[in-house]
Amino acid sequence: MARIKLLTDAASDISPEYEKELGIRVIPFKVVMGDKTYTSGVDFDNEKFYQMLDAYDGIPSTSQITAFEYEEIFKSYYDEGYTDIINVTINSQGSATYNNACMAAENFFESCPEAKGKFHIYNIDGEGYTGTYGWPLIQAAGKIRKGVPVEEIVDYIKDWISNCVIYFAMYTLKYARKSGRIPSAAAFVGEVMGLKPIMRIHDHEIKTHTKVRGDKAVIPKILELTSAEIIPQTPYCIVYGNDEKVRDELAKAMTKKLGYPPADFFQIGAAISINAGPHVVGTIFKSTVTNKK
Repeated sequence: MARIKLLTDAASDISPEYEKELGIRVIPFKVVMGDKTYTSGVDFDNEKFYQMLDAYDGIPSTSQITAFEYEEIFKSYYDEGYTDIINVTINSQGSATYNNACMAAENFFESCPEAKGKFHIYNIDGEGYTGTYGWPLIQAAGKIRKGVPVEEIVDYIKDWISNCVIYFAMYTLKYARKSGRIPSAAAFVGEVMGLKPIMRIHDHEIKTHTKVRGDKAVIPKILELTSAEIIPQTPYCIVYGNDEKVRDELAKAMTKKLGYPPADFFQIGAAISINAGPHVVGTIFKSTVTNKK
């Protein structure tokens, strides 16, 4: 009988509650701030990290999950009697984590050739961030409990990721400027003019889709973009940071527009807030407009 383990990293923004309830293994990232190194989810929760980020003048960074770490994890689950691992990682264009996982799988089977044929590792590139791959993993946990075959679960996750889009807004350009995501001059002009970029994430890419002027224009624009692009009657999620008020405002507006509420909420952790800042809001959904055929 198949025993399937779900594995991911902290940029999936799967909550500690889901991690515990559903048995999803969430591997933390190391966060470097000056001469100190912290472990996400261990040394701080999201709220504490937002405070640390606001107080820090430098540019924090995260380190990738290494092939050695993955190989040890794969070996431990093999020893425990698991037959399949589904590992979904942060965008491969923004981190070496996915490639490290693939390398670790090759190394594992070289060192444990007896595992071939009875232990399977499915490494999947999340192609984005947060609920892009956090949401399908949560759904996958339910499918495992229902006895859905591993191949169908893998196909479901890949299909969602391939067609998933995020629209999100940053209410301040301070952190994007510090991290280099937006050039300093452009960020300065944007702040002076009160411009809020609406970002679109899909197929490994983060692009500035449009801009609005002023905080009050953010939610109407995200609502407009999402409702025009979402596959009708499919689930969607809300992504947010340190402002539950804008989270709830967007959820209410989306519910009124589409006729049904968000399926879930994802609060961004350290891996995302380092570059975007903690004051963000957006939608995660399956789109009719993707780059993939």
